[in-house]
Amino acid sequence: MVRGADGPDHGNPDPDPDDARLRHHGDVEAEPGLLDFAVNVQPDAPPAWLRDRLAAALDGLARYPSAAHDAAARAAVAARHGRRPEEVLVLAGSAEGFALLPGLAPRRAAVVHPGFTEPEAALRAAGIAVTRVLTDEAEGHRFDPATVPPDADLVVIGNPTNPTGVLHPASAVAAVARPGRVLVVDEAFADALPGEPESLAGADAAVPGLLVLRSLTKTWALAGLRAGYALGAPDLLARLAAPRPPWPVGTLALEAVIACSEPAAVELAERAARTLVAQRAAQAAALAALPGVVVLPGVAPYLLLRLPAGQGPRVREELRAAGIAARRGDTFPGLGPDHLRVAVRPPDQVGVLVAALASALARIAA
Repeated sequence: MVRGADGPDHGNPDPDPDDARLRHHGDVEAEPGLLDFAVNVQPDAPPAWLRDRLAAALDGLARYPSAAHDAAARAAVAARHGRRPEEVLVLAGSAEGFALLPGLAPRRAAVVHPGFTEPEAALRAAGIAVTRVLTDEAEGHRFDPATVPPDADLVVIGNPTNPTGVLHPASAVAAVARPGRVLVVDEAFADALPGEPESLAGADAAVPGLLVLRSLTKTWALAGLRAGYALGAPDLLARLAAPRPPWPVGTLALEAVIACSEPAAVELAERAARTLVAQRAAQAAALAALPGVVVLPGVAPYLLLRLPAGQGPRVREELRAAGIAARRGDTFPGLGPDHLRVAVRPPDQVGVLVAALASALARIAA
């Protein structure tokens, strides 16, 4: 469904949204001391080998980040995805890539929702018209390329999508591409799926205007470091990078990109992804057994829940009172106050969540 100012159409963009809602992210929910199901970073801290690698780079902080270090990072990413180094742009987190999108000067952008809200927020803040393309919960939030407005010259979609966790077929995503249009695919969680199915990170020029954004935040617990990268044609990356200041990516982030792109690290990520599959299935089953809780279909390392009608806000309050942070759903376009997103966590933590959620639902029902 394409939503314009007056409802479903291909016409005017949405009215000015509440910017605070678009800028609301899970880290706001995860206050210190709470058991964190709101943020989708998996381990509590970077693994020891990665911390040692970053610590060894500390002595280089007196020098500015070098072109050679950036080139080494681009080469490592290129080798990881079967690309050329000139098809890689190292970023200060994939969020920087979204912040740079207005520099591409699109006339009309289309953002697929429910999805990560930062791309829309950045585009709207720059005065760019945005049309929301809404997927339907009744249809499993599957993406239909035909719903994208023909006049959109920039399209943004997550795969797997946050917060629904749905993995769209690569063929459906690539079907949106066309000459004169930039297709932005947010693959922040792609490496959390075994084998990285449906990824377009290794796609070549056969997909025109393709820009894939990747993050190291989730798998490697580097949210505080801000490290990621973009993959695309060199001319498109040059346009994207044009507004950046000198030395946009720090030395430690460059080293993290190199380290996490090496074959041994990719294999470790694959093992972690296989573990997450089993943990997700067990967590989904435990939550779905609670009365009135619907676990929506998905594959990503988080689950989107629909709670009994009208109980969402109260449940969030009850969980917070029990020391648990969960991600509210109503700041995602297309979702409502009874939606809740929870990260996949180890079984001991899931047990705490399930007990607290069961208790909250029972109290509300009583």
